[in-house]
Amino acid sequence: MSSPSDAASPDILPDLVAAALKAGADAAEAVASERASLSVGVRNGALEDVEREESRDLGLRVFVGRRQATVSASDLSEATRARLVERAVAMAKLAPEDPWASLAPQDRLARAPFADLDLFDPAERGAAELEAAAAEAEAVALAVDGVARSEGGHAAASTSRWRLVTSHGFDGAWQGSAFSLGVGVIAEKDGAMERGGEHRAVRHLSDLPTPETIGAEAARRAVARVGPRKIASTTAPVIFENRVAAQVLSPLLGAISGPSIARGTSFLKDRLGQPVLPAGVDLIDDPFRLRGLGSAPFDDEGVEVTRRAIVERGVLTTWLLNTASAAQLGLASTGHASRGLAGPPGVSTHNLHLEPGDRDLAGLMADAGAGLLITSMFGPSLNANTGDWSAGVSGFWFAGGEIAYPVSEITVAGNLKDLWARLVPGSDLEFRGSFNSPSLLFDAVAIAGK
Repeated sequence: MSSPSDAASPDILPDLVAAALKAGADAAEAVASERASLSVGVRNGALEDVEREESRDLGLRVFVGRRQATVSASDLSEATRARLVERAVAMAKLAPEDPWASLAPQDRLARAPFADLDLFDPAERGAAELEAAAAEAEAVALAVDGVARSEGGHAAASTSRWRLVTSHGFDGAWQGSAFSLGVGVIAEKDGAMERGGEHRAVRHLSDLPTPETIGAEAARRAVARVGPRKIASTTAPVIFENRVAAQVLSPLLGAISGPSIARGTSFLKDRLGQPVLPAGVDLIDDPFRLRGLGSAPFDDEGVEVTRRAIVERGVLTTWLLNTASAAQLGLASTGHASRGLAGPPGVSTHNLHLEPGDRDLAGLMADAGAGLLITSMFGPSLNANTGDWSAGVSGFWFAGGEIAYPVSEITVAGNLKDLWARLVPGSDLEFRGSFNSPSLLFDAVAIAGK
């Protein structure tokens, strides 16, 4: 699978912006997105599906005064581009005024040369190679005692390219690749069945774990969960395993997003400059992590990005701002604009991680003595105005600092402001995605069981 190339001509985006200005726009920005992907699925060693995608799309946002409109197209022909410009300008003239709508201020734009973040690997994987990797991972998992059947193995490879051009002089592009491998299996014991799986995605093929590693871990997780018990409702220490711990922290991102703060619909709207995590705990956003899944040399409005502690020593230091929300709050963009091809930008982090503590998972269980280790979570519910939160979970009960037995059909609940103030981070931080956390211990959490 080859890397993406410039859409038809390197002049398409500058020409699109120029055409928008000529048609009556006061300002404009154009985006090109290109993607090529190949994914293969197997089940019981046999090929189940092959999907190939190649897409090249354009997006155009125009401003007429404080009115804006966004349009997109996957047809890159000259005639379509002309219609795109005509429609966008006509829509903007009819749109309601938005006092915060504008391109990013020029003094906030990232400057070339942009950082090389090593996001693109030219290595190629054909369908036969992907099928072989998925089949091997599945075979390894099925060979483990206790594994009864497969839910399938999947392998994929993709490349993508993103370019942004604006009428006030920004022109930036970056490209990335991704390679993934995963398998899901079902373990069975005495008629009871439990699912387990493992999946990894990386920028460079050389960083992808082997099929043997993926398959063995999927089997281990499935077999360990067989025969879960129900437990009585109680209040006890709870540990969120590092694979799910970020889900406990993710509501913080919505609560500090500029649009939420501007609307006043956030349970953290009055907490800027105040503690939201325990003293000494840092939450870092790093757009410059080499080969990071969330890395980028600039944000989706062309604004300069920077590594920053969103929470430093427990204290909330910033909102997450794009240009519009920053203007509404009388602040400057923090480089967190995120957008697709249609619609105005929203807000998103880059590579987020909670700094690790001193104790590994075994150490956290030893400190807690007895409690609940959560390894999977589903159906979280959040009251965005109060921070009241609950989630269905499953995992293991531990006692004497050791795993005792699997448990399921449990709900945990609490107010996130109270929970976060008491979290204890473990030392087992792994960079598996764009938001990573070590395991997290909470000393007393409400657990609803049977």
